[in-house]
Amino acid sequence: MASHLTRSALRATSQLPRLSATQSSFASRQASPVFRRYLATPAEQPRLRIGTEAPNFKAKTTQGDIDFHQWLGGSWAIFFSHPADFTPVCTTELGAFAKMRDQFEKRDVKMIGLSANDLSSHGKWIEDINELSDTTLQFPIIADADRSVAYLYDMVSEEDMKKIDTAFTIRSVFIIDPSKKVRLTMMYPASVGRNSSEVLRVIDSLQTGDKKGVTTPIDWQVGDDVIVPPSVSTEDAKKKFGQVREMKPYLRYTQI
Repeated sequence: MASHLTRSALRATSQLPRLSATQSSFASRQASPVFRRYLATPAEQPRLRIGTEAPNFKAKTTQGDIDFHQWLGGSWAIFFSHPADFTPVCTTELGAFAKMRDQFEKRDVKMIGLSANDLSSHGKWIEDINELSDTTLQFPIIADADRSVAYLYDMVSEEDMKKIDTAFTIRSVFIIDPSKKVRLTMMYPASVGRNSSEVLRVIDSLQTGDKKGVTTPIDWQVGDDVIVPPSVSTEDAKKKFGQVREMKPYLRYTQI
C-alpha cells in the first residue's frame, strides 16, 4: 500500500507544470529579502558587526561610478550617511568633515558620504554646504535614491522598513580599515549631529593600537598614556615599552 501511494505521489509530481527559467528566477527573487522590501513587506536587514567585511556595492557618486571595494583600495575609510539632502543637521556635518580633509588625509583615511537622493540633488546641496561652511567639499557622496546601499548597511529604521522607498537613512558612521573590515559603527537619531573630533580620535586610537599593540583609556588623546593589554605580561611590557605603571594587575599604563 505504501509503495502504491509513493508511486502515485511521484506520478502526480511529474505531472505538475515545470517553471521556465524566467519563472524560476522570478520565484527566487520573490523569496529574497531584497526583492520583498520593494513589495513593502517586512524583511530582515543585514546585520553589520565589528570585524566583518564591509559589504561591497556599485553606486553612482558625485565623483563618478564606483565599486566600493576598489575605491577603498588599501586605505582606511570613513563611510557616513545622512537622512536626506538639504536637511539642516546634515549640512553642518558635511561642512565640518570637508574642513577636516587634511587631517584625515595625514592618517591615510578616505571619506565618503551617502544620502537618499539622486545626483542632481547632491550637486545643488554641495553648493549650499560650501557656501554655508566656507569650504570646498572634495569627497564623493553616494546617490542612494532607492535605498539599496542603506539597506545593505542596516541603515533603515524598523518603522521605515514598510515604506523603504521613502525612508530617511539613519545617520550612521562606519570606520573601515585597510583590510576592509568594519572597525567601528555609530548610529545617531536624525536630530543629533555627530562629533567630528570623536571620529578622528577613534581613528587615532585604532591606528595606534594596530601599530603598537596597546589599548586606549576613556577620553584618550594622542600623547596620553596607553593601556597594556591583559594578554601581555608586565615583564614583556617593560621589555617592549620601558616603564610600566601598574594600578591593578589588570590595569597597567605605559607611554609610547
